[in-house]
Amino acid sequence: MELLILFYFITKYIRISSRFLVTNLIFRSTVDFIYCCSLASLHLSRLAEDLILYATKEFDFIKIADDFSTGSSLMPQKRNPDSLELVRGISGSICASLSGILMTIKGTPTTYNKDLQFDKQYAFDAFDRLQDALTVVEGVIKTMQLNRERMESALSPDMLATDWAYYLVRKGVPFRQAHHYIGEVVAYAEKHGLELNEIPLGELQQICKEFNVDIVKVSDYGVNVEKYDVTGGTATKSVKQQLKILQNFIEQLKHTK
Repeated sequence: MELLILFYFITKYIRISSRFLVTNLIFRSTVDFIYCCSLASLHLSRLAEDLILYATKEFDFIKIADDFSTGSSLMPQKRNPDSLELVRGISGSICASLSGILMTIKGTPTTYNKDLQFDKQYAFDAFDRLQDALTVVEGVIKTMQLNRERMESALSPDMLATDWAYYLVRKGVPFRQAHHYIGEVVAYAEKHGLELNEIPLGELQQICKEFNVDIVKVSDYGVNVEKYDVTGGTATKSVKQQLKILQNFIEQLKHTK
C-alpha cells in the first residue's frame, strides 16, 4: 500500500511518466522473491541445526544415513553431518544475495540502470541454492533413523510442571495462583531430591488442597500430549489436521499459474 501511495504522489505532483516508474517498481517483486528464498533458507538452517544436535552422541535421538554423512578424517568412530552443515552454509549465501540486491538498488536512481542486470544473478543463485538445500533436507529426513528408546529415556517429570499448573486451573484455581503453587512444589522436590511424581499426596495437599489422587494422570506423557487438541496443538488429531492443511496448500500451489 505504501508503495502505491508513493507511486501516486510521484506521478501526480512531480509529473514523472508512470511508464518509467512501472519498469523500476518491477524490481520490488525480485527483491520479494529473494527475501522469500532467504526466509525459507533460514528455516531450513534452523532445522538442520536441530538435526545436527539430535544426532550428537550426547543426544543420540537420530542417526543420519551414510548417504548424507561422511567419516571423520581423524576419528574412525565418528560420522560428520556434512550435508546439514552445508545447508546452514547455503542459508548464509542466500541471505547474501538478498543483501546484494538491496545494496545494488540502494545506489541507483528511479529509472533503469545497468547496475540492475545483477538482479538475475542474485535471483537465480538464491533459487538454485534453495532447491539444493530443500533436496538435501528432504533426503536426510526420509532416510534418518529415530532412536525412540533414547528419546523416551530423555523425558523427565519436571517437563510436566506446566501441565501440573493446568491441572490446578481445571480445578478452578486461577493460573497466577496455580503457577505459584507449582513453584512451591518444584522447590519442595528440589529440596528433598525428588521428582514431581514422587512427592507424597499429603505434602502436595499442604501446598494446595486441590491436589487429589488423579494427579497421577498428569505424569503420563502420552495423556498430556493428547490434551492439546486445538489448532496447532500436539494431539495426534491436531498434528494430522496441520499436515492436511499443508498438503492442501501445496496442491493449490501446484495448480496456480
